Amino acid sequence: MVSKLENIRNFCIIAHIDHGKTTLSDRILELTKAIELRQMREQTLDAMDLERERGITIKSHPVSMMYTAEDGETYMFNLIDTPGHVDFSYEVSRSMGACEGAVLVVDAAQGVEAQTVANTYLAVDNNLEILPVLNKVDLPGADVEAISHQIEEVLGIPVEEPLYISAKTGEGVALVLEAIVKYVPPPKTRGRDATLRALVFDSVFDIYRGVITYVRVVDGSLRVGDAIRFVSNGQTTQLREVGIFSPTQKPVEVLEAGQVGYLVGTIKDPAEIKIGDTVTSAKDGTTELLPGFKEVQPMVFSGVYPVSTDEYDKVRTGLEKLHLNDAAFSFHSESSIALGFGFRCGFLGLLHMEVVQERLRREFDLDIISTHPAVVYKIEKNNGTVMEIDNPVMLPEVNHIVKIEEPVIKATIICPSDCIGDIMRIVLERRGELIGTESLDASRVIITCLIPLNEILIDFHDMLKSVSHGYASMDYEPHGYQVSDIVKMEILLNGEIVDAFSCMVHRDKAVSHGRKICKALAESIPPHMFKIPVQAVIGRNIIAREDIRPFRKDVTAKLYGGDVTRKQKLLKKQKAGKKRMKEFGRVNVPQSAFIAVLKGKSKDD
Repeated sequence: MVSKLENIRNFCIIAHIDHGKTTLSDRILELTKAIELRQMREQTLDAMDLERERGITIKSHPVSMMYTAEDGETYMFNLIDTPGHVDFSYEVSRSMGACEGAVLVVDAAQGVEAQTVANTYLAVDNNLEILPVLNKVDLPGADVEAISHQIEEVLGIPVEEPLYISAKTGEGVALVLEAIVKYVPPPKTRGRDATLRALVFDSVFDIYRGVITYVRVVDGSLRVGDAIRFVSNGQTTQLREVGIFSPTQKPVEVLEAGQVGYLVGTIKDPAEIKIGDTVTSAKDGTTELLPGFKEVQPMVFSGVYPVSTDEYDKVRTGLEKLHLNDAAFSFHSESSIALGFGFRCGFLGLLHMEVVQERLRREFDLDIISTHPAVVYKIEKNNGTVMEIDNPVMLPEVNHIVKIEEPVIKATIICPSDCIGDIMRIVLERRGELIGTESLDASRVIITCLIPLNEILIDFHDMLKSVSHGYASMDYEPHGYQVSDIVKMEILLNGEIVDAFSCMVHRDKAVSHGRKICKALAESIPPHMFKIPVQAVIGRNIIAREDIRPFRKDVTAKLYGGDVTRKQKLLKKQKAGKKRMKEFGRVNVPQSAFIAVLKGKSKDD
């Protein structure tokens, strides 16, 4: 069914993590009868097991619904449910490119959080109509008046007709649908008879149908059998299927201007589709690109290696298909002396890294090892050249380096007022610099600070949550580079460098970091037949050491009396054997050791 252009509403739902976006999506699906009640379940739009287990949205999920409003008109709603975590902000920005409005959900008990502010700014940059909604008003701790005031003061959004809802019970959700009809504008287009222009905002790979491309049709229309062209690379294909999301893929005869849907052609290679590209007619099409999305820059890098070298091609295929589905991460081939051939992958953050690696294990049945996460450093050499490295192995010799610059982020932390001292202490311990503080309301403050990106990679977020009893939230953005005293720390196992454990650290923190890694390895690597020293070194200086004790075998157990020299002779022979074994023996490093180092934990922590 094709709706009149003025009766189409394209909108997304944005919020901080755990403020009720997906629950509100469930209630909207129920009210519009887009899905039968017997098929309803919690987090309907969260299709991945990983999303349901963690209770977070990882991928944006589009769905088309028909809604009969109070004015008697039937409207087509194209809704996109978006992630709330800062690591998936690229998903949010892409979703906004296919919308005219945004429903901003704020928890009436927790109020405005860091990602609420960030998502609001994204919506403003995309010129979206923002509709503020207060969720969880049925909770005992809800303070709707204070939170409404927060939205007006902090976000600068007038709350003229407040929408107070409980997405869990469904209270007030019908008013949200009427507000969408009233305030979200219909799509802007040159017309349904104009030259075809459609924006590619996502895509997935299907083993049977090939690449399925998600599009927002801006001008013209798409029909089965049409020949289309992707403007950026000139790739052409013939449409075998077009459809909408209801919420599963539902084929239709035509996709017209203003609608959101998908198309299936004859493209089998995921690399041929670019997110943000423009689709047009193969014959007499436009060469004008629609405003797309800015190129995303990975901030955290980690090596991904197959446990078995036979699975190298399988890992590559998995990464290519995941990259199609998640354009925010990148990868290229690399090799390691300890781990063999693998890939260097770039991510937006640590959670993003965890999710991608877990998806590789689950969706493609891969057994992989990941190396310590790192960031991109700028190295100025004494010949005047500047190089960027994300792998410590690539660092030039010290006598060739003039200076090393590390990336810095500007962090916005919202926390209770009584935690401000602890939060500031953590920031300063991580070599951070406080820019300023601002009162959000009577009980909460906004702390703005600059922190080296390398310092927040592992457990910074966990520490924030710990000292604030779960109430602190953080958002961040890149803030250039600064010169720092960064050194390369290497780990020796039995005197041999294991490059998978090499990392870049600030000189002041090298000793403590080295001790932590050595301790974690000593506890994770099982005993061998010989003693194994685990050492952390900078250049030629050993800064930390732990020993893995060998198996003990009592070679004198079979002796029963006789001269003491017999016992000494046996022990001397055993000592010589252990010395030779240590010289030629290999240390087997289990996967648990890599995970222990990645998390930076030992049994005593």
